[in-house]
Amino acid sequence: MLLTSLYRKHREIIDYGVFGVLTTLVNYLVYAFCLLLLGIPYLYANLLAWIVAVAFAFITNKRYVFRSLSWEFSRVLREGCEFVSARILSVIAESILLWFFVEKLACDELLIKIFTNVLVIVLNYAFSKLVIFKKQR
Repeated sequence: MLLTSLYRKHREIIDYGVFGVLTTLVNYLVYAFCLLLLGIPYLYANLLAWIVAVAFAFITNKRYVFRSLSWEFSRVLREGCEFVSARILSVIAESILLWFFVEKLACDELLIKIFTNVLVIVLNYAFSKLVIFKKQR
């Protein structure tokens, strides 16, 4: 009962956290697969991981986190464009941070990827909550 009440009160944050973790996992697994198994350089691997993760995140954020249930073409197009635009800003920031920490500070590519993902999650929530999936009045 208490857990149900807490979940209802904080559902959006909890769901964002759950799907954020899943999106991060998708991103990290695709990144590691590209980097370690396919031998793709880390910045290109990061871009490929980003594309897959953004597609996953848009669907889960729209449907489950922010419960934007309209699949009307114009609405999906607007939300999709805004979502991708916000994610482009965050992937640019992430790529710059990856480059700086890997090239300039000689940090491990896999470890620094975890650090940059935490920052990206916070940025992406703010964009999604305040701009993309804001409730229609």
